[in-house]
Amino acid sequence: MTFRTERFAPHELSIDAFLGGALQIAQPVKGYRAGVDPVLLAASVCARAGQRVLELGCGGGVASLCLGARVAGLVQQGIEVQPAYAALAQQNARANGIALEVTCGDLTDLSEPLRSRQFDHIIANPPYFDRSRSIAAADLGRETGLGETTPLSAWIVVAAKRLAPKGQAHFVQRVDRLPEILSTLRARLGSIEVQPLSARAGRAPHLVLVRAKKDGRADFILHAPIVVHRGAAHGENAKDYNLLIEAVLRQGAALPFGGTA
Repeated sequence: MTFRTERFAPHELSIDAFLGGALQIAQPVKGYRAGVDPVLLAASVCARAGQRVLELGCGGGVASLCLGARVAGLVQQGIEVQPAYAALAQQNARANGIALEVTCGDLTDLSEPLRSRQFDHIIANPPYFDRSRSIAAADLGRETGLGETTPLSAWIVVAAKRLAPKGQAHFVQRVDRLPEILSTLRARLGSIEVQPLSARAGRAPHLVLVRAKKDGRADFILHAPIVVHRGAAHGENAKDYNLLIEAVLRQGAALPFGGTA
């Protein structure tokens, strides 16, 4: 697969507000664009100042920057396979005054500096779609963000290897990939928790947040779903987020597992 090696030109980018405007993030007009999923992922991470965080497949840096905006004093790193997106993540970090060191590379072939480090938290929003059962996107940047080339299990294996003792791995993924996630996690990490996300009350969950701990021994927990939107269908305000989700997306609040809206 061939990736862009140059940076995005200014006319190829839009500046999008996240966390109610607290973050101004440059994203490609055409290509992979982050939505609410990495924001929810970042909100679910129970990090503290001084802890080390690695994001696998950081794209333009949205998840890491949302986490850094909520928790000051983190030591954050990201790895991204596409050079233009890696450069964009670094640009976004500088523009928002958040420390984030980004490495361009393949997460399955980490550089020696990354292989020698351990992290208190590892976060990832792996591609959602198994392309053996779906159609690839025309834009390469978007396809790399959404279409699986590195197996989902490999993301989990890498995260488990790089975690410090008692460190936590955090993932957001489509609910249909949950069995695959659990089967890989159980052999490597413990204290697994799953937080389903449902679009509306009465609907089956469409996404899951998953976290697990190195050397964790607590029982598996499947939390009740968090409902993202109010009402049974879209109203005049198509987003109509529930209060908890609104606080996460607009005010940079935390998203506790087991939280209610």
